[in-house]
Amino acid sequence: MGRGTPVVRLLRAVPVPLALVGMVTLAGVALGRVYAGSLLTVLVAGAALGSVLVSVAARRLPSWLVAPVSVLAMGAWTGWCLRLAADRAGLPGDFAQITGDAAANGIPRLLTAMIPVEPTPDTVLVPLVAAWLAGLAGAEVALRAGRVLLGYLPPALLFVGAVYVVGPNADAAVGETLALVALAALGLAASARPAGDDLVEALAPAVRARLRARLAATSAAGTAVLVAVAALLGPAVGALVRDRPVDPRRYVEPPQVQTLDENPLIRISGWALNPDQQLFQVTTDRDGTAAEPADGVTGSADSAPAAGGGVRIRLAVLSDYDGVTWRVGATYRNAGRILPAVPPAPHATVQTVRQEITVGDLSGRLLPAVATPREVTGARVAYDPGTGTLIRPDGLAPGLRYTVLSDRERPDVNLLGTANTPAGDEVARVLHVPDGTPEQLRRLAAQLAEENGAPYARAAAIEQWLAEHYRLVADAPSGHAYPNLAFFLFGPRNGGGQRGTSEQFAASFAVLGRLAGLPTRVVVGFAAPADGPVRAADAYAWPEVLFDGLGWVPFDPLPRPDDEPRPVEEDFRPQPDKPPPSEQPEPTLEPTESPSPQAAPGRPDDGAGGSTPVLVAGTTGGFLLLVAALLATLFGLRRAQTRNRLHRGGAGQRIAGAWREVTDALWLAGHPVAADLSATEVAAAARRALDRAGVTEGGPSAAAYPAVDELARLVNQVGFAPGGVTDAQAGAAADAATVYTGALRAARSWWRRCYWSVRPGPLRRPR
Repeated sequence: MGRGTPVVRLLRAVPVPLALVGMVTLAGVALGRVYAGSLLTVLVAGAALGSVLVSVAARRLPSWLVAPVSVLAMGAWTGWCLRLAADRAGLPGDFAQITGDAAANGIPRLLTAMIPVEPTPDTVLVPLVAAWLAGLAGAEVALRAGRVLLGYLPPALLFVGAVYVVGPNADAAVGETLALVALAALGLAASARPAGDDLVEALAPAVRARLRARLAATSAAGTAVLVAVAALLGPAVGALVRDRPVDPRRYVEPPQVQTLDENPLIRISGWALNPDQQLFQVTTDRDGTAAEPADGVTGSADSAPAAGGGVRIRLAVLSDYDGVTWRVGATYRNAGRILPAVPPAPHATVQTVRQEITVGDLSGRLLPAVATPREVTGARVAYDPGTGTLIRPDGLAPGLRYTVLSDRERPDVNLLGTANTPAGDEVARVLHVPDGTPEQLRRLAAQLAEENGAPYARAAAIEQWLAEHYRLVADAPSGHAYPNLAFFLFGPRNGGGQRGTSEQFAASFAVLGRLAGLPTRVVVGFAAPADGPVRAADAYAWPEVLFDGLGWVPFDPLPRPDDEPRPVEEDFRPQPDKPPPSEQPEPTLEPTESPSPQAAPGRPDDGAGGSTPVLVAGTTGGFLLLVAALLATLFGLRRAQTRNRLHRGGAGQRIAGAWREVTDALWLAGHPVAADLSATEVAAAARRALDRAGVTEGGPSAAAYPAVDELARLVNQVGFAPGGVTDAQAGAAADAATVYTGALRAARSWWRRCYWSVRPGPLRRPR
């Protein structure tokens, strides 16, 4: 059997296609390390085999015809793979919609998907197409053109891309890389064609010697080049081995949410005013699901405040507070049915709960579920493991039905009394207290903390304080900024203070807890029945405290329905009994008896002091001078404040300063506006203030009406397009603020106008 027989040629032709198939498959193996299961690797291996076989079978066809034939085969294989992935993932919708969505969102979904990535159509489409194209390009170059080494380039680039996509989310692909090199070397060795000995021997001796010398010189030169490159690049490449790979996911923006989903706490008051609105329907698998305690005892991980044997369903977890708004602050990643496992607390029992939820009037993107969700079917979701919050990136729609399998944790309540709370950087987020905390809140937190040393005792004291001193109402306005909480906790009862919805109760507990050194967060959810409709009346917020070994434990600061709250003034000490050591004044000694006056040397006793009228006149004059100096100082500070606001800083800062001049004018006129109102609502309130002050639209101060409307428009422009305002618009805003404040001030009496200019309130009003 000679060297050129068909069998020998076949044996030489087989290793290169096998090497190409193996190299493309190894790219799928490297990428499959961040996927759940082995489905992706199998599908990529099929794409590698199919692309190379099509090229081998079509070697006799013209080169221009191979690519269309291979693309048609790729379409058939990809369609079958997408159908298989969709069926295994249980995705809703028809196949055409699923395929179109995968084609439109394949790349961002792949880079934003949560690890382990579930093989769904949108996460397998890009690897499948890339694997087929790499196999096609490699086979055409290596087999048709005979450039084997160059034909290895597409599979090698595919392998490098797979390793880059994995990044630091899996161990180093050492075994896959060595296997790739071995396959490439095997293909090169099998495809080599050494010159025949008979041809060499037929050459003249002199020619044969020159040929061997050239081959030796070429081999030596090539070896020297390889050694030089290894010496130059070896240390740099070796140093990269210790570096942490770059995660390409940081360059892709994850799914974003709107304000209502970032802070669903503001929806509590709206739901309270529409208690019969049906938000969603729930059906709970009763096998292994115990009924909730009817009294909502603290320490039961999912106890609901209402009776009925229901379950507590969570909508969102809010961990970030900036003194104005509580936010979820989550980083959502697209997830499949199986969510990343979250280890339970060491001293907690875990109960599995399965629920089927059908969405009704609930809007937004947040998906309600019992904590902690472990598996979701029937809806494409994104998940934040840090808070356990679920969203549907496409938004909720009436009729959406999905099933959630959750692990509900119940801490051992017997350990709460002696449990500690964690500290350090890991919980800094839930211990952070923003600047600007009202002094009364600090005093109340200090009062409750100094009487209770253990963490659980402090939390229970805050819970009891809120439940005993405040009233739960449905018509309280929304708001949980520092001023809102201060008014809720210490405002006069006859003026609307000391009453609120669960929004104020939960937010107050969380802030007081952080001031007392407790890691806290706020949760928005529902006290839902086990089966049946969940209405707006079931929505409420509750606080949670993190304990070592027990996890997050919920508390219930809401008052009992039949309890009459005690006035805050009965138990709250306005001033601490003892100032902190750093604030104690220097000790002074007060004599028990006034010492007898002694005459100055050389002066008789009876003529030492001035007469009484002189003393009275001097004292009165000094007091008047002091008052005048104080008024002049206040007047100067107020004028400087106005100049700084209207004429200093960028255009956006000056427009914001003009807006603060208007809100200060409303406050000075006795018509303060809430901090949570929009610019348009404040402008409407400003127009009503002009009407009440007697300023008419046809009078001399009529320009104040359009001025405040124009200023509100500019404020909205700064908020939504800050880079689009100009200096001319900032000047117009200053003129509008001057016109409006002047009109409102001119409508006051003469002494009120004087007091307007020196009143110190605007200098210390919180922003």
